[in-house]
Amino acid sequence: MRSPSQRRVPVRAAIAVMALSGMLLTGCSSSTNEPPASDELDGLSLEELKAQALEEGSVVVYSFTSRIAAIEAAFEAEYPGIDLIGHDISATEQVARLKAESASGTTTADVAYIADAPIVIRDLVEPGILLPYVPARVADALPAEHSAPLPANRLSTKVLLYNEEANPDGPPVANLWELTEPEWNGKVVMVDPNVRGDYLDLMTEAVLRSDEFSSAYEELYGKSVQLDDGIQNAGEQWIKMLYDNGLILVDDTDAVNSAVGKMGQASPPVGFSSYSDLRDNEEEGWALQVAAGVAPASGIVFPAYLGLVAGGDHPAAARLFIDFAMGDDSETGGPGYAPLYVAGDYPTRTDIVPPDGALTLDELAAWVIDPAETITIRSDVADFLLTLE
Repeated sequence: MRSPSQRRVPVRAAIAVMALSGMLLTGCSSSTNEPPASDELDGLSLEELKAQALEEGSVVVYSFTSRIAAIEAAFEAEYPGIDLIGHDISATEQVARLKAESASGTTTADVAYIADAPIVIRDLVEPGILLPYVPARVADALPAEHSAPLPANRLSTKVLLYNEEANPDGPPVANLWELTEPEWNGKVVMVDPNVRGDYLDLMTEAVLRSDEFSSAYEELYGKSVQLDDGIQNAGEQWIKMLYDNGLILVDDTDAVNSAVGKMGQASPPVGFSSYSDLRDNEEEGWALQVAAGVAPASGIVFPAYLGLVAGGDHPAAARLFIDFAMGDDSETGGPGYAPLYVAGDYPTRTDIVPPDGALTLDELAAWVIDPAETITIRSDVADFLLTLE
């Protein structure tokens, strides 16, 4: 298996030249061996897709998770002869790339494995840059809300994490308003929301859930929250006070996890990150734990989408990959799903059982975002955050 740096993505121009050469050799007559059209591919069986994908020989996947490397290895073991070229690219960068490639007619990827649902729907699905493909094999086990506008193979999170070694009795806070108090000055870490869309969605959800933030304030302090000048609601007030209390903004999730989870700290910070990153505790020497049940919520839950890239060079292999990434017919999803089958990632298929030891969504007590609602104020929240930096 070659690394992405050693591979060449097929050049569309070269394909066009070869197609033209074939037409000239046949006197420009139409071929009877044309590859199936998109709608015909959707109706192919798994074996028929495999045969067509083997002819294509490769598939290019943009992925917002580094676990694409493990999925790549499993896919190539299952389908030798099909080269999976995986690129670990944040959802924010994927959106920018896919829009630019579509505008220039230089499509590179075949599949986007992507989060940031509000922007993906508006900027990629609605213009037809990403297309849905739900394998018939899993359709009955995939609820409608996880089938459209794109299929989601799991729900991911951005929630409050703490250091369990330093806090063996549980989360050091029970209410998110506590993070605005002097005790937590300079001790809350988060990826800059204006760098990563999932963190901006977290801040947007805080504004959308202002009534719950207001109730949580009264529960903690026994009085109504007072809004500063120019602040419109309790969600904005919490965000402003969090920033004013020395919120540490970093560039990537690993920086959050290391700062919070590093062992041997007497008074570690807390931070917003992915519940599923607890899987790296042993390897990285972390003591990360999720602050489940904090008021008004521990964070957000959002879908991880699988989308076909319109005009991709390997349409059959793209569908074969999506089928693989949705998991096999076993109760754990099999080798294609194994890298994602960890506590903190929530399978969307009703016939895949939760991983051992995983908190239920009710126990996690995080908000499930509504992309259609989020997008209505997300840009306003981004502008608001810029006034706080």
